[in-house]
Amino acid sequence: EAVKLGADGVGLLRSEFLFLERSFAPTENEQFENYSAIAKAVGPDRPVVIRTLDVGGDKPLPYLPIPVEENPFLGLRGIRVLLNRPEIFRPQIRAALRAAEFAKLHIMFPMITTLAEFRAAKGVVREEEKKLGLNPVPVGLMIEVPAAALCAEMLAKEADFFSIGTNDLTQYTLAMDRGHPQLASEIDGLSPAVLKLIKRAVDAAHDNNCWVGVCGGIAGEPQAVPILVGLGVDELSVGLPLVPAVKARIREYSLQECRELADKALEMESAQEVRALCPDSLEEELSLS
Repeated sequence: EAVKLGADGVGLLRSEFLFLERSFAPTENEQFENYSAIAKAVGPDRPVVIRTLDVGGDKPLPYLPIPVEENPFLGLRGIRVLLNRPEIFRPQIRAALRAAEFAKLHIMFPMITTLAEFRAAKGVVREEEKKLGLNPVPVGLMIEVPAAALCAEMLAKEADFFSIGTNDLTQYTLAMDRGHPQLASEIDGLSPAVLKLIKRAVDAAHDNNCWVGVCGGIAGEPQAVPILVGLGVDELSVGLPLVPAVKARIREYSLQECRELADKALEMESAQEVRALCPDSLEEELSLS
């Protein structure tokens, strides 16, 4: 269905869906069957970016117990969990690598904070590739915490790509829980502070031949799309129904217009001012289509 709607690939395959609502972890073969089926459906000429298991915080698993934490969003999440559970991590990596023959498969790690974490995770991929006798696949990371954005220059030297998770990046940058009932209206990925971190990550990536996607919620928002393009983002990963509308939205602007909007957005004082730069409604576009 994604291919029919014009998607150019899979920017974020949420592998945690294979791990949720069950009492034991999926086997390597079970994961391989799922990843390869998706890869075959997408086709050999389109990329499929598999994000390794992202649990912890708000997504615990019964067979992967994590002690109760006072603030789970600042505790064991994402890659921190996997690096401590090789019996979960390595089978997933092997399953993904085995499926690489069916599409342009990429592997991406969530919640990377330091270069040491990325090196350790990437090292597991390279070790498993050698064991399987396979060629290297592109390996990247999610920019979800300010530390990763601020150290993007170092990370880009060793990564093949970045994917900016603006949902978490926004809540960590603004120090606001995105589920907080009183603060939800203020948690906006178009905050100039967040946009400046995105710009920093994009510039560092491009200086090191590293491409950048955005897979957070703002990738599908009409006010954000031209600004993200103007900041230099190479790829937008959105929910299935939004693919045609977002592609149409991009075509409404020239690249120069997008860059001018992005420059203005970086100088704004609030997310509300940024949104006012591109007031069109995506809902209106969807209804027209």
